[in-house]
Amino acid sequence: MEYQMPPIGTLTTSLAAMSAGVAPATIRDWVRRGLLTRCGGTPKRPLYRVADVETARSAAKPTRNNQRTVKAA
Repeated sequence: MEYQMPPIGTLTTSLAAMSAGVAPATIRDWVRRGLLTRCGGTPKRPLYRVADVETARSAAKPTRNNQRTVKAA
């Protein structure tokens, strides 16, 4: 069961992904890597703070050797 409306200031995984412009799997990856923390919900339906999602989106991401870098426009 998906939240009809999450509490104010929080986002579900799918809403967080839409807000950050990434896939839901990326949100789960950010949690696994420690860039984003859950603020509530249940294990299957976590909630994230809006500010935390924005911080994770702008955080410096680790890169691998020989990975292409994106230059800012």
